[in-house]
Amino acid sequence: MCGYVYDPAEGDPDSGVAPGTAFEDIPDDWVCPVCAVGKDMFEPEE
Repeated sequence: MCGYVYDPAEGDPDSGVAPGTAFEDIPDDWVCPVCAVGKDMFEPEE
């Protein structure tokens, strides 16, 4: 992966994910805006 970190406070407006959206609530077909990997490839940040 590219190292992109999803920030719920920012969301991903370019992909239709509003600010304040929890990662768990992002649609399953969402992909990383940087490298296009699927949501299922993300891991919780430690």
